[in-house]
Amino acid sequence: MQAFLEPLSQEEEQYYLKKSRLGDMEARNILVEHNLRLVAHIVKKYNNFDRDKDDLISVGTIGLIKAINTYNLEKGHRLVTYASRCIENELLMMLRQERKSAKDTSLYEPIGIDKEGNEINLLDVLGADENDIVDELDLKEKIRDLYKMVDEMEPSREKTTLIMRYGLYGKKPMTQKEVAKELHISRSYVSRIEKKAVEKIKRRLKL
Repeated sequence: MQAFLEPLSQEEEQYYLKKSRLGDMEARNILVEHNLRLVAHIVKKYNNFDRDKDDLISVGTIGLIKAINTYNLEKGHRLVTYASRCIENELLMMLRQERKSAKDTSLYEPIGIDKEGNEINLLDVLGADENDIVDELDLKEKIRDLYKMVDEMEPSREKTTLIMRYGLYGKKPMTQKEVAKELHISRSYVSRIEKKAVEKIKRRLKL
């Protein structure tokens, strides 16, 4: 188990903060080392089997360094209060980036097979050829537009069906039969809802 240095006293903290503010890197490093216990404590809330703890500690430490560099001595409160917010913000920024990446990736995830047995994804269903999209408009821009459209949709069966069928927001894609069972409607009704929703998206994206 990693051993962390004990927190500095308030007097020691103020002393090193003043030196760090004057550009003393050794003083800044001392502040970092004595506040790693705080980083580890906050990281526990974000730690799960999908993330490496050392990576989270590294991200949290970046937040801690930002806190030390921008801390206002005149405010009077302890560094730990301000640093906690900065560490949290850095970790949340990482999570937002992960969610954005999940959005980009999910459009390529296979959602089924066609009559010839080939895997198909959401872009295939929308009738968009990847090479054509890249030539005409940056693919990521279209992906952002699509998610913006879904985000702006009012809660409805159309929106729910799109999310469930195509595994949006990092969810696992579901078959029409699975969606029908989940929504307590017929499979043919799911098919009609899906077709109508996809046509709307195609028109909006001008595909």
